[in-house]
Amino acid sequence: MAGMIPYSNYERALRRQFPFDMFDELLASPLTAVNANDAFKMDVEDAGDAYVVTAYLAGVNRDEIDVELNEGRLSISVEKTETEEEQGKNYLHKETHAWNASRGVYLKDAATEGLSAKLDGGVLTVNVPKQDQKVNVTKISID
Repeated sequence: MAGMIPYSNYERALRRQFPFDMFDELLASPLTAVNANDAFKMDVEDAGDAYVVTAYLAGVNRDEIDVELNEGRLSISVEKTETEEEQGKNYLHKETHAWNASRGVYLKDAATEGLSAKLDGGVLTVNVPKQDQKVNVTKISID
């Protein structure tokens, strides 16, 4: 029994048959992120009369991004698929990269008009104007 290797370690040992295979995990593409927080970084700035939300989306095209504001919750979703079409090849193994991620932030006084978004050099900037504070106080008489 002293020579037995636990299954998970044995499986890793089989996958790493060559000395340089261990670097594959270290050099993995950032597009293969597992954790939503690692998928893309997002900054939220209070600019006084508006919020400025910046999302860092290197390598993502405009048509792969969805930005929504729903009852004060701003959501940025990305769905990316990378495929290469090569004619005349007979692959035994071919990898494609696909990932999706969504990040959101609640902006309590976000206006639903005057929103704008711009994608420039892999950086998405969303401007969300603030609405005027409306105090909805209703006086209730006591019987």
